[in-house]
Amino acid sequence: MSLMDSIDIDSKSEKPVSLIWGCELSSERDSYTFQVPEEWQCEQQLALRTICLGEMARDEFHVVEIVPAEEGDAHAPVPLATLKPSVLPMATLVGVELTPPVTFHLRAGSGPVYISGQHVSMMPNLSWDEEEEEEEEDAEEEEPAEESPEKLPKGQAAKKGSAAKKRRLEKEDELNNVSPEDPLPSKGQGAGRGRKAAAKK
Repeated sequence: MSLMDSIDIDSKSEKPVSLIWGCELSSERDSYTFQVPEEWQCEQQLALRTICLGEMARDEFHVVEIVPAEEGDAHAPVPLATLKPSVLPMATLVGVELTPPVTFHLRAGSGPVYISGQHVSMMPNLSWDEEEEEEEEDAEEEEPAEESPEKLPKGQAAKKGSAAKKRRLEKEDELNNVSPEDPLPSKGQGAGRGRKAAAKK
């Protein structure tokens, strides 16, 4: 089940915050654990996107697996990807959404192998209260502006309106006074572009 599936769309108490995440596995560091601090009380999720080999990777199989949090024989590691530079140097992961803590392990190969994705947190939505405060501030700022609107002299306002109205009426008259005998411009090269026909000799 996805983190986004469990979100109530109408809920204004939490909103998802997404951060880019990535790690590198190699022969020097063959495991990486993604975990969040315990004081973070919000829901966390790691959505994997890609896993790829680095440019220095040898032409051998590189196997990356997810190690379960509980140690024991009942939970075996789950292979995530098997990559080889000459065959499959990169894999796109769709729908792999994990809840921390998650441990990635380079089971075979020397790397480097890069894993990337999104760290999604459900954070308390404080923006609802902030928006209300901003609206109140905007309303206070707009009140003085409404009291003193800029006024144009009567002559200028009347001239602007009448000139525009006159042009619009002239265009409407031209369109209404087209006689059926006048040929309509045809489609094709040069039609309606203001070209004059060449004079015949």
